[in-house]
Amino acid sequence: MQQPWWSLYLLGIFMLGLDSKLVGQAFQPEFAEPLTNLTVPISRDATFRCLVQNLGGYRVGWVKADTKAIQAIHVHVVTNNHRVAVSHNGQTVWNLHIRNVQEEDRGQYMCQINTDPMKSQMGYLDVVIPPDFIAEETSGDVMVPEGGTAKVSCRARGQPPPRIMWRREDGSDIVIRHPNGTKTKVTMFEEETLTLSKISRSDMGAYLCIASNGVPPSVSKRIVIKVHFHPVIQVPNQLVGAPLGTDVTLECYVESSPKSINYWVRDSNEMVISSSKYEVINSVISSFESRMILTVRRLTAADVGGYRCVAKNSLGEVDSIIRLYEIPGPTIRNTSPATKKDEYKFSTPMEGPDNQFGSAERPDDEDDRDSVTDTIEDGQRISSINDNATYKNKTIHSITEKQNLSNKIRKIINKFEIGEEKLEMNGGYDLHSMHAFCSLLTGAVIYHCVRT
Repeated sequence: MQQPWWSLYLLGIFMLGLDSKLVGQAFQPEFAEPLTNLTVPISRDATFRCLVQNLGGYRVGWVKADTKAIQAIHVHVVTNNHRVAVSHNGQTVWNLHIRNVQEEDRGQYMCQINTDPMKSQMGYLDVVIPPDFIAEETSGDVMVPEGGTAKVSCRARGQPPPRIMWRREDGSDIVIRHPNGTKTKVTMFEEETLTLSKISRSDMGAYLCIASNGVPPSVSKRIVIKVHFHPVIQVPNQLVGAPLGTDVTLECYVESSPKSINYWVRDSNEMVISSSKYEVINSVISSFESRMILTVRRLTAADVGGYRCVAKNSLGEVDSIIRLYEIPGPTIRNTSPATKKDEYKFSTPMEGPDNQFGSAERPDDEDDRDSVTDTIEDGQRISSINDNATYKNKTIHSITEKQNLSNKIRKIINKFEIGEEKLEMNGGYDLHSMHAFCSLLTGAVIYHCVRT
């Protein structure tokens, strides 16, 4: 059976590989989507993807448009750049790979199809670079005299160009003093050069210069601004008192830059150092402030006097004196109940015309028992008092004993006089009873008996 003529025609077209214009407009290749722009950090990899429909027998090529350098044709790399490669997925997806992207790779890249006329589309490769300081144009640590001007600069490279910002490391405000005498306080200062005029010791410290351009990582440089000045000492208390036997603390506050050597000296020009007697501590408060502390243990009379705190640096020396004096302490007493009772007795007024001992409401024999009991208790209490108060308590005992004896004598004499009156009323003395009564007495009472 003879084949139709048109089948031979189709076979001829197929044999030609579809590589001619005979296919017609319906079989022309087209780009499926635009070529995407890329932004890649330096040293990373970049990949352009070109999507083509109905490629047929046509070929895809890559060209760097700004230099017109051919990168690849179909599956073959043409450039000598070993970092460039191509790949494809079927007839639709065609890729251009650039490994370890460098700055010179930045520019326009063209994906083209070798139709007639040629079809092409372009994408842009932007190579971004994180910021980096230019060492020769960036300041280091500086030192200026108080009242002078400090000027520090930071310059950085990167793509896009970095922004430079300043801030203090401790979070304090940056003080910008203007020529007209006004000043501005800011948390962040944005400029390559930071100028601090009429600088003060409060401006001293670490400043951070931060460079950023949106490409991580941002970088920062720490610059220390030192302000040097003569040492200054502040003393909270120039007169300090304490009782003997106690610990007492003296303190001075020092401001200095450069750092000063701090020490203590007595009136005798003898340097005070840490020992069992003294404790010397120097503590840092800030970059230019410190606290000097001297503790004198178990204060004695020999420790009383002047103590000088001294601060010395390369710009000068300063000192300040603190006078330490004794505060009279309370008399040491035994606070036991027995001692308090003895002291109360010691302070009781002696008997007199208006202050007779005894009471009309109490029997005389009860007073006698109380007096004897008090005398016994007094002796027991006195024996328990410590050696330091022996002399005082002996005196108290002697006076108390005399009071008790006087009281007894007074009562006995009163009884004797009452008895004497009764004998007279009865017409005479009972000599036997009188002699028995007198034999019980001693001292001044015997004299009264004998006189009688």
